[in-house]
Amino acid sequence: MPHDVEIAVLGAGVVGCAVARALARRGHDVWVLEAASRPGTGISSRNSGVIHAGIQDPPSSLRTRACVEGRRRLVAYCRARAVPHRVCGKFVVAHTRAQVEALEGVLARAHAAGVTEARPVSPGVVVARAPCLRRPLAALLVPVTGIVDPHALVSALGADVERAGGKMVFACKVAAIELAGAGFTLRTSRGPVTVRRLVNAAGLGAAALARSVAPHAPPVHPCRGDYVRLRRPPPLDLPVYPVRTPGDPGLGLHLTPDLHGDVRLGPSAYYVDEPAALGGAPDLGPFVSAARTLLAGEVSAADLAYVDCGIRPKLRGRGERAERDFLLLEDPPGALHLLGIESPGLTAALALGRIVADWARGGGGDDVTRAAGHGAAEPAVGATVRMPRPGPVRR
Repeated sequence: MPHDVEIAVLGAGVVGCAVARALARRGHDVWVLEAASRPGTGISSRNSGVIHAGIQDPPSSLRTRACVEGRRRLVAYCRARAVPHRVCGKFVVAHTRAQVEALEGVLARAHAAGVTEARPVSPGVVVARAPCLRRPLAALLVPVTGIVDPHALVSALGADVERAGGKMVFACKVAAIELAGAGFTLRTSRGPVTVRRLVNAAGLGAAALARSVAPHAPPVHPCRGDYVRLRRPPPLDLPVYPVRTPGDPGLGLHLTPDLHGDVRLGPSAYYVDEPAALGGAPDLGPFVSAARTLLAGEVSAADLAYVDCGIRPKLRGRGERAERDFLLLEDPPGALHLLGIESPGLTAALALGRIVADWARGGGGDDVTRAAGHGAAEPAVGATVRMPRPGPVRR
């Protein structure tokens, strides 16, 4: 399949499709190369489907800023393209005195990020809205949070790529990236593809591909998250999160309704040795404990059914207490690697697409980390950078 393409996007998950859509809509010749037979079969298929508000990470981080901009773009996109979604809000609940104090920090962080809709509500408001919940000591309501059908979203984005003149190439696994004159040769399962520029959005595989041309790119640490389903779903129409435990690699086991009336609890967060470590069911004990904390009434293991799991591509390693920021690494020039794009990656996808499209036009600002050259020292990860405040949503 030899061909000369202006820009190849590696990976047809929600981020890859959003990036390719933004590039194609700006007139670039874009191919999306995906190992699977259809889009969104990797990380995107094992997503809780939450449209995040942007209140969990430092307000100046790219994770937060892309989430806040991306959420606005995503809601507008779902409305315009009839992607199933619901802006239902969410509760963040505190059940201990320490959590009540931490909740004040969550609220301050939310307002600093521009999520001024977040506000404290009384415990009575919580149980009036959702009588199935255990009465907390304190709570926040974040009205701009929502839920979305991830599969429908990826399908719509992929269709937009082709509508704008891009090409989706499936069953095309990229094994390596090689320097080739002023561009790159991609060694794929369907033959070599010569490209002038590339965007590596391969999720769990992005770091390994990056290191074929950028040996100092940081590794990704696979972190597994399991989900269970409540066999008798309570009448719950919005997500309910606990206050995040300091140092936890996840957000804590939380309740998330879907668009069909089911309610899931999860995901958990623990490091695994392999990105493909998807087998086996977890111990249900922590899920029972979390359900008893969040829900009124008795809950036992018999009330829970294991659903599935996903793997996060974390830049944060085992034993590190601080989260790492998203990393958009250009190394060498013309190759942009999207590394550590985990939650809230789905919400941030359209904002990341805008940033990448700016990069392709010669911009990208400080949100793109540029190595000094081939073989440069390892770039900083999680650096605090600034970009202009989000502008009007472009449809």
